[in-house]
Amino acid sequence: MPELVRPTVSVHRSFVAAMEEFQREGRGRADDSTMIGMERREYGEGWNDPDVFAEYVQRLRAQVRESAPRPEGFVPSTSLWWVDGSEYLGRIVIRHRLTPTLLDMGGHIGYDVRPSARRQGHAGNMLSAALPVAYGLGIDPALITCEEGNAASRRVIEKNGGVLEDRRGTKLRYWAPTAR
Repeated sequence: MPELVRPTVSVHRSFVAAMEEFQREGRGRADDSTMIGMERREYGEGWNDPDVFAEYVQRLRAQVRESAPRPEGFVPSTSLWWVDGSEYLGRIVIRHRLTPTLLDMGGHIGYDVRPSARRQGHAGNMLSAALPVAYGLGIDPALITCEEGNAASRRVIEKNGGVLEDRRGTKLRYWAPTAR
């Protein structure tokens, strides 16, 4: 049964396969400003090496600390992976606070499900499991955004109590309660 876990080297092989799936759908190009895009450009060539992957996992786990090094404009965050045994299915990132950019476009919570695991309910279950974690971080309600044309993501957010506030550019902005 899938569960949220902290990033772990135990899903190394499956994680690399998932990132290859994302790459095949165009993620990681120079114009991809998503977390997966940025991480593919930084680590993509080295993820096959267990030592590089372990370093990547440690870096993600360290992001919960205020003092952790991160790019300018980034905030502390909690990364959780949705796994079923040794199978990596997706990830969710909870940003501990909002910057003006995150308030407009990114929100508190972002998630990705690997292409081969989509349309199986993972995104909704992952978000449902992550909302209490956000509450534990003092976030209530949580801002969650999605592209206007992403009907599946809209359904996931709404199913988890998200209420549409507005649209900014191509992003829809929802507030979801985290207290359950």
